[in-house]
Amino acid sequence: MTFLYKSLKNALTQFLSLTIFTFSFSIFPANASKLPQELVILNWSEYMLPEMILAFEKKYNATVKEIYYESDDARDQILLQTKGQGFDLILINGAVIDSYKKRNWLQSIELENIPNSKYIEEKWQNSFISAKNYAIPYFWGTLGIAYRKDLVDTPITSWKQFFNPEEKLRGKILLVNSSRDILGMALKSLGYSANSESITELNEVKELLLLQKPYISHYGYIALDKTSSLNNGNIIAATVYGGDALNAAEHNKNITYVLPQEGGNIWVDFLALSAQSKNPQLAANFLNFINSPKWAAKNAENMYLATPNIAAKKLLSDELLNDPVIYPDKEILSRSEFYKELSPQTLRTRAIIYSIIRK
Repeated sequence: MTFLYKSLKNALTQFLSLTIFTFSFSIFPANASKLPQELVILNWSEYMLPEMILAFEKKYNATVKEIYYESDDARDQILLQTKGQGFDLILINGAVIDSYKKRNWLQSIELENIPNSKYIEEKWQNSFISAKNYAIPYFWGTLGIAYRKDLVDTPITSWKQFFNPEEKLRGKILLVNSSRDILGMALKSLGYSANSESITELNEVKELLLLQKPYISHYGYIALDKTSSLNNGNIIAATVYGGDALNAAEHNKNITYVLPQEGGNIWVDFLALSAQSKNPQLAANFLNFINSPKWAAKNAENMYLATPNIAAKKLLSDELLNDPVIYPDKEILSRSEFYKELSPQTLRTRAIIYSIIRK
């Protein structure tokens, strides 16, 4: 009886062990070998902290793929060519949100799926009415002028100086490849609104830009590393976003940034959910993840940019908080403008002017 009992017990133990092993094998390897979900973001180059992306990928078993554009106009062309397909999140400026909605490129965002959105400061979330329930503020800043203070006779403090430059700047100015920025800041230099729809004022801008043309090296954007044309002196002055000027200045102490006395453009970049997103829940998880105070603060420190996240702002270094390039003087900032949605007729007029000055 004892031998039979032991034999039956051993057989039963082996059976149970085999059954548990088989059950485990059927469950756990399937989970372990599950392919990562892919999140595709249409974005500026080098606009997110790599460490933050890696942490998100690890937490959510995901792969983040970024497709880059070099200007707002280039982003628009990509979306026109693809009909808005192939992306989960799109990095956009506030002025285009309404037109993107009309083109059915965006879908609404359920904020209950992004609890960390509660940390976004209200004034930035409301800076563009059309952003409500459609886009989450990512960073904000200004458009101004970066220049080599050692290569000019007079410090540049205004857009007027930039668009009516001194002789030393002949062939040494770089303009950002954006019709909205170029025409908008040229309007500011003449004392007009960057959002002007006046044909008379826009014609004045056209003449001003044609007179400036011999001073233009090319249209594009400065490199932010030691290869920068501002660093080697091939470019003396350029239209630049504030945080980028700080990156460039790390390689040359003579590179300085100014928000001109007429004011500039206050930009707000948003992350919006593509209407064609294949992974809207993963996109929501990403938006929530990057808006956790810890990551939002680390991202801001890395990018040298102002965060709209109130909780993250409390974690920033004094160096960043007290930097006038990141957080400009309130008086000059009060003379700056958000871009507004323009009428189709004005957009056509501006496109014609831009094509003329680019010839």
